[in-house]
Amino acid sequence: MNDDPFLLALVIVAGVYTLNLWRQDYRAQQVGQPNPRPLPGATSAPLRANVIAAAGALLILAAETWGEIQLGLSEQQSKLTVLFGFYTLIAAFIEELTFRGFLVIEGKGQFRLWAGIVGASVAFAGLHPFLWSWENDTFTWTFTAKGWFSTTVVFISSLWFYSVRFAGFNPQRSLIPCIVAHATKNIGVIIIKAASGFFVGWY
Repeated sequence: MNDDPFLLALVIVAGVYTLNLWRQDYRAQQVGQPNPRPLPGATSAPLRANVIAAAGALLILAAETWGEIQLGLSEQQSKLTVLFGFYTLIAAFIEELTFRGFLVIEGKGQFRLWAGIVGASVAFAGLHPFLWSWENDTFTWTFTAKGWFSTTVVFISSLWFYSVRFAGFNPQRSLIPCIVAHATKNIGVIIIKAASGFFVGWY
């Protein structure tokens, strides 16, 4: 997808459209006229929930950056275009709505909730192309040290995003802290890549 600007632009537009639908549900809830079937997590969250969510994401990013340096993996970062950078920001919403919003087992006890969270986090990490690649219509496994490390970080990040959705400091189970955490981490990655010379152009 990183190499296909048309597909990236299409996903960005679809993401912005969906974000607007979610925002409408959020506003309806705020004025006391909630939609009968709102999108998940379209509720408010305390400021401290967003601060805690962002702080946790920054800690994960700091540990990831330190780990890459210690393992000698920092030069194996993928390159990033400006368009793909925009995509990662809208992906912070799309992925949170999909995983932390829809892919949740609620109302069936804590064990099933957290078992589902772990399973969904495994899927979330596996969908990121660190242990595999699809190039020239060919699927290839890429079981490298960098692949395993990055996949593990994504798995841990997913657990954190789920945690802030169901933490006591987020009483209305809002998706906002999840989106804030995800966007914070993605922005941090963009900044690090830009500082390290891994920005390669507009698209």
